Amino acid sequence: MTERQMIQEILNTVDVMYDFENTDDDKKEYDISIHRQTGDKRPLEQINSEIKKYFQESDFSYDETLNPSDDIDIAINVKR
Repeated sequence: MTERQMIQEILNTVDVMYDFENTDDDKKEYDISIHRQTGDKRPLEQINSEIKKYFQESDFSYDETLNPSDDIDIAINVKR
């Protein structure tokens, strides 16, 4: 499984929408915008905590920014 596939698996498990903004497959570094699904009532901190746990268990570094803009709930940078 590639890093990108693993990232997609993690984000699908947490049930969020996402967009890859910048990717560097050679460096295995990815910038991703996370969006809550319509009707998702979970607090943003809970969603972030779930995502972070899965990435750390998969040996990715994880840096996040909550609410970086009106249309992005969480901006993350992950690197392996």
